[in-house]
Amino acid sequence: MSLPAIRAADPARTYYAFQGAFAFLFALAFTLNMVYFVKVVGLSPLQMVLVGTTLEIACFAFEIPTGIVADLYSRRLSIIIGLVLIGAGVLVQGLIPAFLAVLAAQVLWGVGYTFTSGADQAWITDEVGEEEVGKIFVRSQQFNLGCKIAGAVSAGLLGLVSLSLPMKLGGAGVILVGLALAVFMREENFHPTPKAERETFKNMADTFKDGLATARRRPVVRYLALISLISGLSSEAFDRLWSVKILNDFSLPTVFGTSDPALWFTVFSLIGTVLSLATSLVVNKVSPVRMSALHPNGLLALLSLFQVGGVLGFALAGHLWLGLAAMWVGSVAATIAYPVESAWLNRNVESRSRATVISMVSQSNAIGQIIGGPPLGALAGRTSIRTALVVSGLILTPIPALYLRLRPAKEPVATKA
Repeated sequence: MSLPAIRAADPARTYYAFQGAFAFLFALAFTLNMVYFVKVVGLSPLQMVLVGTTLEIACFAFEIPTGIVADLYSRRLSIIIGLVLIGAGVLVQGLIPAFLAVLAAQVLWGVGYTFTSGADQAWITDEVGEEEVGKIFVRSQQFNLGCKIAGAVSAGLLGLVSLSLPMKLGGAGVILVGLALAVFMREENFHPTPKAERETFKNMADTFKDGLATARRRPVVRYLALISLISGLSSEAFDRLWSVKILNDFSLPTVFGTSDPALWFTVFSLIGTVLSLATSLVVNKVSPVRMSALHPNGLLALLSLFQVGGVLGFALAGHLWLGLAAMWVGSVAATIAYPVESAWLNRNVESRSRATVISMVSQSNAIGQIIGGPPLGALAGRTSIRTALVVSGLILTPIPALYLRLRPAKEPVATKA
């Protein structure tokens, strides 16, 4: 069991602060990382995808074990360890501009991510209760988008000095956030297995089996895992190649005498984030019932259609701003869908296996990226980046129908172990 917080703070405020700080630092480190990979490290399209695949292999290998650790020992400790590892990985990536060093960095911060994945959502759900957590997820998403804007602006300014500088500062900052949580983060409503009763391997196996049983018993969990897998098959190539398409296929405009990619990719990120934040605020204000619905399959199906259209529209666009508009539509839809889907999943999982089941869904996405990334990267090299991106969009087309197939559960989910 982890040591208690030195100065325990309110869980909701802690969650907002931690998520906001991480969103700022993540935007700081990753707004220009694809430009860094292309311009400084000199990666090819296939290498770009392999970087992401290495990250996903690390996530795949450690997602379930670290989720089980969070359920058995301490979600707080799992989050703290994860942030320190993520920060260290980002630092390595920025300090050593070489392909093998970048691959090693993916392993380091990928393992760190698995310590936080599932644990943060499970922690806040236990601390505030299932009735309140949906509102917190939505509010946190909006707050995070504001912090992301600040992070992107900072990245753009620092990137004009050096493309690696935002990455170095972002990595160091994430480590500091982890250390701050060791001081302020409390954990009062989670009760780990007593030390005397811990039979580590047996308990891990039992918790994992309980997570599998939940997936079999709850159609929502089963379908969301399948949707996560399909999303992963598509997303690895798109996430890694959209920036390459812009740099290779379009001429960036000249403003104030410069067409520096650091400037323009910051602008692209800012526009996308502002649109996501504004849309999230408007939708939550106009239709709060839909955003917090107990069974939001119709809303998620509609949003997934916009995501499919965003990927295909970007892939086929012959004009820079048309392509970006399509990509932003997909990004806005994904931003709105994330907290809705997270709350839906959490409501359909028992507390004792919550982190493990959430990790399983995340692992499905990692499996998809591992399987889908390299072939699409090779396809981009053999044909064109546009072809690979079109295939990425077509892979997503079954998702709206999968959401619509889900029907409300007949029985409430038991939340007690």
